[in-house]
Amino acid sequence: MYPVPVTFPPGELGGIVKLGQELVEQTNEHPLSKAYVGNALSCSSCHLKAGTVPHAASFLGTAAAYPAWSPREKRVITLEDRVLNCFMRSQNGIRPPKGSKVSIAITTYITWLSTGNRIKMNPAKPLGPNHVRPLKIKPEQANEIRGASLYNKQCADCHGKAGQGTPEGPPVWGDKSYNAGAGFSRNDKLAAWLKVAMPLDDANLTEQDALDIAAFINSHPRPKFVLEDHLPKPNRLGVYDW
Repeated sequence: MYPVPVTFPPGELGGIVKLGQELVEQTNEHPLSKAYVGNALSCSSCHLKAGTVPHAASFLGTAAAYPAWSPREKRVITLEDRVLNCFMRSQNGIRPPKGSKVSIAITTYITWLSTGNRIKMNPAKPLGPNHVRPLKIKPEQANEIRGASLYNKQCADCHGKAGQGTPEGPPVWGDKSYNAGAGFSRNDKLAAWLKVAMPLDDANLTEQDALDIAAFINSHPRPKFVLEDHLPKPNRLGVYDW
């Protein structure tokens, strides 16, 4: 794995990389992207430190895995497709137009984070080389009651007793969190991420802890996912000019 690049490209390209980083960090607040976000999450809510943490949904090397086969979409998708689908699911918003400044800037930033990596398209899943590995424990072993206790002890200070979020952490259920179409709505996916990412900067959960907390979090209401509700109008599916 190559390190995080330290030098932006020259000229306009470098400007777009920088813009992409800003959008990743401020997705739900940035003037260019906030109209496409339907909750209080940014890309960095899941892709920690703008995707530069190697083990926590990292963007490092990700662009080298695309185009990739997507079992969910049942077709080959591009990195741009993958990014735009996150707006519909994890951010419960509207899919930005293909070719838009938002779309191009974020994918350019992720591609910059793959500088030096050898292209190796993924024929199995749309995942980069540093994707979060699944847990060994089975999802059926989750203990939601135990998860409630662990959440109150280890998570509530940052994410709120009612999952509503605080200035220290985003909402984890309710209208301002990810919807039922997001990967994290599956206990196994959320648990695998919790295991390597939480508590922030001091990940210390066992596999059982992570799975129990995930089950408790996902036992609460969150927005439903209806694909048609998250697609742009037909004349905004793609754009040519910024």
